[in-house]
Amino acid sequence: MEMGHGDEIVIADGNFPAASHTVRLIRADGHGIPEMVSALLQLFPLDQYVERPVALMDRVPGDTIQTPIWQEYRRILDAGGYRDTTFEMLDRFDFYDRAKNAYAVVATGERAQYANILLKKGVIKK
Repeated sequence: MEMGHGDEIVIADGNFPAASHTVRLIRADGHGIPEMVSALLQLFPLDQYVERPVALMDRVPGDTIQTPIWQEYRRILDAGGYRDTTFEMLDRFDFYDRAKNAYAVVATGERAQYANILLKKGVIKK
């Protein structure tokens, strides 16, 4: 609830170096990222004044791993009224840099690879 308009929060998978990339670490071991994103979207809206209020860590070039969790994020956003939201894709080190400047990092037990997601908080209206 301390986050303000434009603040960002990272929901990190189990492989993300969370403790070394934030000042505010929130442990959510045992939880998956989809359930965390669904819960957060009930508490605050995404920033409606930016083009892409959601960022994902993109695959490392040459990595051919499938990322079905991205489709799960799409379903969650669609269900939450964010059907037109496009993801900003960040390379690994750009994502790390954004994480260091985020309000907080939530470290989950998510096992899917490339599951890290960054959400930009919008304005809470009456």
